Amino acid sequence: MIPKGNSREEVKIRERLIKDFYAGWIAKNPEKKVWNENLQDYILVKFLSINETAEKAARQYKSTMAVMRLSELLSKAWVITEVPVKRGTKNQKPFLKMLIMQLDNIRMIVGIQKSTGDKVQYCITAT
Repeated sequence: MIPKGNSREEVKIRERLIKDFYAGWIAKNPEKKVWNENLQDYILVKFLSINETAEKAARQYKSTMAVMRLSELLSKAWVITEVPVKRGTKNQKPFLKMLIMQLDNIRMIVGIQKSTGDKVQYCITAT
C-alpha cells in the first residue's frame, strides 16, 4: 500500500516506490523509449528522468500514482506549451527548452537535449 501522508518517512517510501517502478518499467522496456503520437517522435527515459520525477512526485500521493501511468503518458500526452529552461537549474542545463505536456490531470515535462535533439522525460506530477 502506498502511504498517503506527507511525513518525511512517507515521502521517502513513495520515492523508493517510484524508483522501483522505473526499474521494473525499464526491465520491460529495455530501449527506454516510447513513441508519442502528438510529437511524432520518441520520448526517452534516462537516469535524470527517474531522479527528478522521484524527487518531485514523491511529495504528493496523487503525483506518485500518476507516475504509475508512465507508458500511457509517454505515448498519449499532448504538448500544451513550451518554456525556456530555468537558469541556474543544473538538471536543466543539457536542454534547449522544455515541453509541458498533459494527459488528464497529469503534467509531464519533456526536455529537448541540446546535443542530440532527443526528447527526454524530465518530470511527472499530478495537477
